[in-house]
Amino acid sequence: MSAIPTAAAIEAHLRAQLQPSALEVEDQSAAHAGHSGANGLGWGTHFRVAIASPRFEGLSRVAAHRLVYDALSPFIAAGLHAVAIEIRR
Repeated sequence: MSAIPTAAAIEAHLRAQLQPSALEVEDQSAAHAGHSGANGLGWGTHFRVAIASPRFEGLSRVAAHRLVYDALSPFIAAGLHAVAIEIRR
């Protein structure tokens, strides 16, 4: 697995880790150019993830977010700066 933060890589990784029933990953990095954490390339630093997964059943919203953040740890280590997570049930 490539830990380079791209929408396709993040989507594939989340599918493998969390077996989502619905998943949308959007690279919003270009809208954050010049902000803290931007890499100057216009991609790979800021993402939006909307996700539903049976793994979230019985979990609080905070615990579900933690699962997503934990799954994204290789990307965070590779430069993912910000991720907006929408947990869907």
